[in-house]
Amino acid sequence: MKNKFPLVACLTAAAIVIPTGPAAAGSTDAPEPVTLAAGLSAPLSLAVNSDDSVLVTQNFAGLLSRVNDDGTTATLYQGKPGWDVGGVESRRGTTYFVESVGAGGNDPAALEGYLKSIDAQGNVRTIAALADHERKNNPDADQHYGFGPDVSAECLAGWPAFPPARYQGGVDSHPYAVAVRSGTAYIADAGANAILEVDIETGDVSTLAVLPPRPAVVPAGTKIPVDMAGNTVEVPACVVGHEYAFEPVPTDVEFGPDGRLYVTSLPGGPEDPSLGARGAIFRVNPWTGNSHVWAEDILSPTGLAITDNGDVYVASMFGNEIIKFDAWTCDRSRFLAIDGPAAVEVRGSNLYATAGFSFTDMTKGKVVRAGID
Repeated sequence: MKNKFPLVACLTAAAIVIPTGPAAAGSTDAPEPVTLAAGLSAPLSLAVNSDDSVLVTQNFAGLLSRVNDDGTTATLYQGKPGWDVGGVESRRGTTYFVESVGAGGNDPAALEGYLKSIDAQGNVRTIAALADHERKNNPDADQHYGFGPDVSAECLAGWPAFPPARYQGGVDSHPYAVAVRSGTAYIADAGANAILEVDIETGDVSTLAVLPPRPAVVPAGTKIPVDMAGNTVEVPACVVGHEYAFEPVPTDVEFGPDGRLYVTSLPGGPEDPSLGARGAIFRVNPWTGNSHVWAEDILSPTGLAITDNGDVYVASMFGNEIIKFDAWTCDRSRFLAIDGPAAVEVRGSNLYATAGFSFTDMTKGKVVRAGID
C-alpha cells in the first residue's frame, strides 16, 4: 500500500532559528556529510540519476557537469560566455536543463531563455523558448507590487526611485528549476514569478500558475538599498507600519507523492533577516494551477527535495542550514548545518546537496551527501 501524504499545510510549525554567521556545529545526532566534489563555481542545482551518479550545474560559469567517483567533474555542456545554466533534471536517460541570459535587465528584447535536453549520446536539443513566452504573455502583468492605496502619494514623494513605490509585474524571465513528469516539464521562472508548463514533444509553453505577492510590514528604521554599490537610505517615517508587497521568486519545483507540485519561493527584497524570514513553500495543483502557501517563515529557501513518505527538505541558503519538515506532524527541525546550501535532492536513504555558495568567493561550491533516517 502506498504511503499517504498529509495534505494539511505546515503553516503552524514553529519558527526556525536563524543563524547570523557561519553554520554552527550540529547536534550529536546530526549527519556527517561526505564531500563528493569541491571547488565548484556557484553550484545552484543538481540531480541524482538512478545509478546514484550526480549531475550539477555551475550556474554562473554556464556549466553542466557530472561528478566523477574521484571528486573531479566532467563537462556535459558548456554554455555561451555570460549565460546562466541551471535547473538540471534527469529522467530515463535524458538530462533536462535551462539556459538563459538578460534576467533582471531593463531591456525585454535582450531576454533569452531556453529549456534544453541532452540524450544518452550527448545530443543537445532546444525544446522551448521560455523568454518568448514571457515577452508575449507577461504572466504577472496584472499583479500589483509595492505599497497599496493606504499609503498616500504625498508620503511616497519621499520614497527613492528604486525600489519602485508602486508597480505592476514587468517583463522578466529567469528560468531556474525544472521538474519533469509524463511528457511535461514544469519550470520555476524566478523572473516571471510563475510556474510554466512545457510540452516536451512540441515545445509549446503555457503558464500554469502565477505566485502571489509576498507582503511585509515595514518596520521603523528600515534601510533600503538604492543602487548596486550598497548605498542605503532610511525609509520615510510615513511608510512605517504599512505593507510593501514584494515579488515572489520561485526557485525550485518538485513533485510530492500526492501528485502536487511544491515550489520554494524567495520573498523578494532583502534576503537577510532584516525583515524576517519571509520565504515560503507553495503547493500547486498541476491540473488547475491553483496554489496556496504550504509553509512559510523560511529564510532564503532556494531548493527542496521530498521523500516518498512526504518528508520535505529545504535548503536555506542564507540561513546556512538544511531544514526538515516532518510529513505527519509538520514539525520543523534543522537537518544539517552547512554554509550556503543551494540545492537538495533525495535518492533512497541519502540526501545530496550543493553548498558553499558565497558572493565573495565563487570557488567554494561543493556537492555533499548525507544519510537520512
